[in-house]
Amino acid sequence: MSERKVAMITGGTRGIGKAIAKIFSDNGYDLIINYVSDKTDLTKLENDLKNNNEILFVRANVGELNSVEEAVKKAIEKFGKIDVLVNNAGITRDNLIMRMKEEEFDEVINTNLKGTFNVTKSVVPYMMKKREGRIVNISSVVGVSGNAGQCNYAASKAGIIGFTKSIAKELASRNILANAVAPGFIDTDMTECLNDKVKESINNQIPLKRMGTPEEIAKAVYFLASSDNTYITGQVLNIDGGMLI
Repeated sequence: MSERKVAMITGGTRGIGKAIAKIFSDNGYDLIINYVSDKTDLTKLENDLKNNNEILFVRANVGELNSVEEAVKKAIEKFGKIDVLVNNAGITRDNLIMRMKEEEFDEVINTNLKGTFNVTKSVVPYMMKKREGRIVNISSVVGVSGNAGQCNYAASKAGIIGFTKSIAKELASRNILANAVAPGFIDTDMTECLNDKVKESINNQIPLKRMGTPEEIAKAVYFLASSDNTYITGQVLNIDGGMLI
């Protein structure tokens, strides 16, 4: 069993997921990083993240329970435990409801919401055995407010909020705390493709007049998952520059 604490981050190879992996690595955690794309340069990523700790990369489609269970099994075989789970893996398939295809809806729900269920279900027994654990699920402000053209994404992120509150109640007696973080517009690959006019329009909706950074999300996730958090569970932290005030 690892002497260090062990954090598992799904979708941990880029953007918010990579920033989350980095902050845990910098604080001495061993890492389990889930990914799905064969285009990921794992050697470069390991060099970017490694900090005198161990990193295990596990390829799994979070929407497939068997794939997830196999990945978690590998992680337990290597480290013997999982102290922290961050459910970050997510996709978008934006479209207006009139044009949205059934598969666009299903893909997003399957990855974002069912994926969160699959990974949590697979990891929780090991946390229960230790009688300790921290779970942080990445939702979105659109799961609170809704967003035109994103009924599938908003539904998946709203579902994550209800899921988080429910498991927080179920797991509290075992000292497992579960919370959700709901980012607003964050400067990542997903927003890089937007043109300057759209970015300006977005920034005008935000009281702080800028998008957030992946590192700002990562700091909040790290606090909720760390030993400094002993009494916060079942909560949703909006990190949106004041957008939903």
